Amino acid sequence: MIITLDGPAGAGKSSAARALAARLGWCYMDTGAMYRAVALTALERGILLDDSAGIAALAEQIRIEFRDGRVNVDGRDVSADIRTERITAATRPVADAPPVRDAMKRIQRQMAEGLDVVTEGRDQGSVVFPQADLKVFLTATPEERARRRHQEEVSRGQSSTLAAVLESQSRRDDGDCSRPVGALKQADDAVLLETDGLSADEVVQRLVEMVEVCRRLRGLA
Repeated sequence: MIITLDGPAGAGKSSAARALAARLGWCYMDTGAMYRAVALTALERGILLDDSAGIAALAEQIRIEFRDGRVNVDGRDVSADIRTERITAATRPVADAPPVRDAMKRIQRQMAEGLDVVTEGRDQGSVVFPQADLKVFLTATPEERARRRHQEEVSRGQSSTLAAVLESQSRRDDGDCSRPVGALKQADDAVLLETDGLSADEVVQRLVEMVEVCRRLRGLA
């Protein structure tokens, strides 16, 4: 089975997808980490970020794997390396390039073949896995998403205000919805899950219940 979780930044889809996969004993595909891994490798190999054909070819050549919650490229753990500010900035042009999106779509589909997978991103249900067994669009109000992000930043010792986080989030939402490829979009047959007022555990439990219903309907329970 393939389960897709899409949604805007700050909706909690990464943590929910990771926890759901752990509860089910399934594979978790962090598509954002995959694009970051490609961007990191491109910089290390001296490939210009506007060389979309070169980066697409690179994506096809390297081996990205998820092991015990870590991200590996050709057997090397890059989990920490891909989370730096430098890689965050480099990832956007990489992820916005149509040839790279096409290559990554093929790679993600190959990775999911024959496996039970929970995958999350912006276009997993709408573009990458249109035939997924269960599609969920995870969201929350802009104010709730900003509040969560602000709490995360404060817990990390970062100095910010809720107003600044909300403004930054609004710009990102606009950008994510208007991207030329891989734009944030709820698939027509996706289940909407609004997480306002729900704890992380409650969100995962709702998802588990959806999976159980889906399995029963398909005669897999």
